[in-house]
Amino acid sequence: MFASYGAVLRTPRAARVFAAALVGRLSFGTVGLSLTLTFVQATGSYARAGAMVALFGGASCLLTPWRAGLVDRYGTRAVLRPMAVLYGIGLVGLAGAAHLASGWAAGGVAIAAGATLPPLGPVMRALWAELVPDRDLLQRAYSLDTVAEQIIFTLGPLLAGLFAVTASASLGLLVSAGLVIAGTFGLTAKRNVIRRPAEAVDAVELARGDLEAAEVSGARRVFARLWPTLLAMAALGAAESGLALLIVAFAGAGGAAWTEAAMSVAGVVGGLVYGAVTWRMSPGTRLPALAVPLALALAAAGLAPDVPVLIAVVSVFGLLIAPLLTTGYLVGEAAAPPQRRTAVASWVNTAFNAGSSLGSAGVGALTALLPLPLCFALAALPVLLASGMVLAGTVRAGRRVRAQELALAAEDALAL
Repeated sequence: MFASYGAVLRTPRAARVFAAALVGRLSFGTVGLSLTLTFVQATGSYARAGAMVALFGGASCLLTPWRAGLVDRYGTRAVLRPMAVLYGIGLVGLAGAAHLASGWAAGGVAIAAGATLPPLGPVMRALWAELVPDRDLLQRAYSLDTVAEQIIFTLGPLLAGLFAVTASASLGLLVSAGLVIAGTFGLTAKRNVIRRPAEAVDAVELARGDLEAAEVSGARRVFARLWPTLLAMAALGAAESGLALLIVAFAGAGGAAWTEAAMSVAGVVGGLVYGAVTWRMSPGTRLPALAVPLALALAAAGLAPDVPVLIAVVSVFGLLIAPLLTTGYLVGEAAAPPQRRTAVASWVNTAFNAGSSLGSAGVGALTALLPLPLCFALAALPVLLASGMVLAGTVRAGRRVRAQELALAAEDALAL
């Protein structure tokens, strides 16, 4: 299994690009808790800290597709480097803004910092498609990327907590700024990450008379093909964040820590095993095939009699979360024309993050109204519904392909 991942990293330039991207993306693992603790230490107000995190995260999430589109249009080096510098300055500004009396000023800095966060995750996933053209290796590359991201978001808060305890929480913001600048400049130093602008690609396609390729390159056409997958990713994000809250409600703080740890370990194992398997099913069929057992595990978790059983059931959920994310990225990559890979990868990521924000809020409201087992079941329902839509879309697409093949065969027969 590990030999197959070694083949990914032995691809020319892949290891260097991936390492640089991970350094930059570690910033995203440390910044959330660092921002929260910085404002709590400076103001003593959890409400103000939560507001700053919400403004920062909201600006980042909403503008991710736009920032990724700029990368597709102008190239990684031209966009990411100034963006990383502005983002780093924004984090340094947040470290100072925490001590300002005006919450409006601090909120403005938080929005500005979030708006300039460089989309290193979508960029790296777009680069994998260029670095690793083989489809089997691309699946392993996406699995490796998803597992690494999961580790980063486990390690990052630990580092942020360490900075807060040993020095100051604002040190975490400064380190986050340094990480993103170092990682981004390292990633964009490689010649293979420089992309042709989308306009140039479109012009070449039109000049060649490739009207179908030019049509597919439009964002609306791609979105029309991808919306069921994006809905599934949003449902998956909602399920994961909702489960995190439900685990606390079920097991308390101590039991939740062990349960979350077990789920994280299962996620790493599931992602690595999934990437090493050669699948006969297409990603569009594979996505609902993985999502249904994940939803059933989530619903069954509410029936657990105690914390050990909860850990066992939730580990099944963890085993499937990384494979589902990887499959979503594969579906997006297959639907995206080369000049829009970064933007489309950001759609998948943004859908998951948006669902995550809505999921925690929605499940939190449900816990005040309904019995806990029913909350688990309702958290699983969107995943099942979205999976059905993805499967229906895949079946329709398959029928269209078969109809086209039959039409071509009929034309060939008439020509003979």
